[in-house]
Amino acid sequence: MAQASRSKKTGKTKLSRAEKKAARGARRQKRRETFSSMRQAFSLTRKNDNKLIPYLILAFVIGAAVGFLALFLPTGSVWLGIIPGVAFGLLAAMFIFSRRAQTSAYSQAEGQPGAAAYVLGQLRGDWRKSDAVAGTTQFDAVHRLLGRPGVVLIGEGAPHRVKPLLAQEKKRVSRLAGDAPIYDIVVGRGEGEVSLGKLNSHIMKLPRNLSKEQVVALDRRLSALTSQRAPLPQGPMPTGAKLRNVQRAARRRS
Repeated sequence: MAQASRSKKTGKTKLSRAEKKAARGARRQKRRETFSSMRQAFSLTRKNDNKLIPYLILAFVIGAAVGFLALFLPTGSVWLGIIPGVAFGLLAAMFIFSRRAQTSAYSQAEGQPGAAAYVLGQLRGDWRKSDAVAGTTQFDAVHRLLGRPGVVLIGEGAPHRVKPLLAQEKKRVSRLAGDAPIYDIVVGRGEGEVSLGKLNSHIMKLPRNLSKEQVVALDRRLSALTSQRAPLPQGPMPTGAKLRNVQRAARRRS
């Protein structure tokens, strides 16, 4: 089997032909997978977003104009501004595409069991997340976050079932939270609710009330809370017959 040799001049490891060929093949495969994922995301987003193509064209035109003028105005050269203009246009179009693809994905997932838990898993920062600390067999659930703002309880499901769950969990947490603030959020489109697409940004805007040491101490106290977790799927789940089958299985376990 061919082995990599080390160059005496540079001290860097030289790869054999077989290893270089394998590395090139891996890079090509990665590019193909990335392109395939982007094509699939574009196809799905376009089906659910009629304004995607016009927005992408508009973003490309504006970005290309800005990039072109950024070099044309100081230099007066038309040719120098073409490549930066195209690059800026592509970057602007990619930015718009990523934002609208995310919005489309959230709108499709909203209302499905496990959607809020999945979105909370993408939250940035130092958060202690506990999924489904309370729930029902209809897949209503309350998730708990602990971070610098304090304790954040997030309820997803039917509001008339979720709100009592939130009140019960808030009462349980308050016994151990001390002076730490407790926030409660209902995910939805109704009055006083937070949509799935704005959930993480809403949480990130909460004020920082606790120090890191207080968060660690509170986390230890809250770990004493034992609760049977709701049978929540990992991520958004399709509706229909499959959901009814899982619900029946959940009721048998309860």
